[in-house]
Amino acid sequence: MNYNIALLKGDGIGPEIVESAVAVLDAVGQKFGHTFAYEEYLAGGCALDEAGEPLPQATIEGCKTADSVLLGAVGGPKWDSLPGDKRPECALLGLRLELGLFSNLRPVKLYPALVGVSPLRADIVEAGFDILIVRELTGGIYFGKRGRQASKNNESEGNEAKNNESEGNEAKNNEGEIAFDTESYSTAEIERIAHVAFAAARTRSKRVTSVDKANVLESSRLWREVVHRVGEEYPDIELLDMLVDNAAMQLIRNPAQFDVILTSNMFGDILSDEASQLTGSIGLLPSASLGATSKGLYEPIHGSAPDIAGQGLANPLATILSAAMMLRYSFGLAAEADCVEAAVEEVLEAGCRTADLAGVGETNTEPLSTAAMTKEVLKCL
Repeated sequence: MNYNIALLKGDGIGPEIVESAVAVLDAVGQKFGHTFAYEEYLAGGCALDEAGEPLPQATIEGCKTADSVLLGAVGGPKWDSLPGDKRPECALLGLRLELGLFSNLRPVKLYPALVGVSPLRADIVEAGFDILIVRELTGGIYFGKRGRQASKNNESEGNEAKNNESEGNEAKNNEGEIAFDTESYSTAEIERIAHVAFAAARTRSKRVTSVDKANVLESSRLWREVVHRVGEEYPDIELLDMLVDNAAMQLIRNPAQFDVILTSNMFGDILSDEASQLTGSIGLLPSASLGATSKGLYEPIHGSAPDIAGQGLANPLATILSAAMMLRYSFGLAAEADCVEAAVEEVLEAGCRTADLAGVGETNTEPLSTAAMTKEVLKCL
């Protein structure tokens, strides 16, 4: 089979880790008789530098015509002072909307060889954990109405004296500029992401934990109502509600209690990064962004790490595992995906470590470079 993949190498360590994933995909192609063709496009800070915008139209068109998209990472201090609509991260938000990618799958697995690197006590993690975080991706506070406005109490000269006539207004006169971001969800948005979570649970341990803030937020109350209604269509799946602050605590207290976590855009963003640290390194966690079709956007959940870019220090495993998710979810190549995932686990069991995992487990080797770790994975393939 032939597959066309759009490559968005991005910024910082992005080009290095994408090259590692491409090498693994090519090896999979040789082993199983597939052909992967690649076309590179600009996205993020590099696109700003070259094209003046974080997501050029050519990139959008290229990603729409490709069978799937593999992304490295975007962003960095170089572009931090730009206005919100010009920041490199806008490329991610734009692609999700343009490609209709409403669900984000983030597996969080503790490999047996890395039990010692988890910050949790051994008695908590010795049994391991395998969590799938299903995050809604195109709604919520990241896509709601936002803006800035002057404080109403400072709009015209002389208002201060007038407003000070009533108790408490003196403080309001010093509010200055006001910024706002709006959290909103529709029934349809919640229904479609809930179906993704329940369907995923059927292939796992048949448990869904829906995370919200229904004791405070009206959007979360609708979230909970809709999730329960959808859950009635999956009587074989156990459904539990959990407030987000409690969920953050429970991930530390007992991560093994979770199977599938279903949550909103912002809550999912935060909880998945928290969960990543329980595995020992964010450099191990992949992700898949999917919609109603087989086309997806695959990327590691970590950032561009510009401080180590070009030094061969980046851990390529999260991007390699993201490529494995592409094989499984976009191309339907389950055996090929299993092969890549088994190779990653084997190199970790063999004691191979990049700098972020140095000193973890039974190994006497020096930390491996990005290229050296990739070679080890290729050997196992």
